[in-house]
Amino acid sequence: MKLTRYYNRLRGGIAAAGIAAAMLLAPLVQAAPFTFTFSTLPGGGVLTGNAGQLVGWGYSLTNTDTANWFVPTELSASSIALGTLDGAYFDFPVLAPGATQSVAFDAALLAGLYGIEIDAGATLGQSENGLFTLAGEWWSGDPLAGGVFLQAGEAVVAPFAVQVGATAVPLPGTAALFAIGMLGLLAARRRGQLR
Repeated sequence: MKLTRYYNRLRGGIAAAGIAAAMLLAPLVQAAPFTFTFSTLPGGGVLTGNAGQLVGWGYSLTNTDTANWFVPTELSASSIALGTLDGAYFDFPVLAPGATQSVAFDAALLAGLYGIEIDAGATLGQSENGLFTLAGEWWSGDPLAGGVFLQAGEAVVAPFAVQVGATAVPLPGTAALFAIGMLGLLAARRRGQLR
């Protein structure tokens, strides 16, 4: 009988210690936020392009968490009047713990972060700034292979700027070839009239 009472007291004490430990450690577990880094390529997000030209940004994205997977779910850009922004280039990569993905802008391959077609009427020296915003989700494992959704992630912003360089002009060689062609046509026409 004494042994049973001792066992029950011991069991109750262990249970109370476990509950107390859980209450004390719970804030520590929640205090470690899931984090990722996000930046533009070129670094700093400053692009220069000509009026009427399509240019764009690439990206670098790193999952800095050591245990969980990051899945980008939302990408947006502040609106600007200097051109038409296009977010069709971003591939929403799934990143394993500690993984990094960097993708340069390539219009032909539809790769990168965002593209912008600078307005044809933009003037030399014009510029505009904005922000890209990226948010996502955290998963306990690969979401495509049985991972469990943990929580939505905090959004991260990256600044960008667009500057208008020189306006597009014909290459010097093109103008010379055009002039030679016109002289040739005039000469041929005169020969035809003299006969």
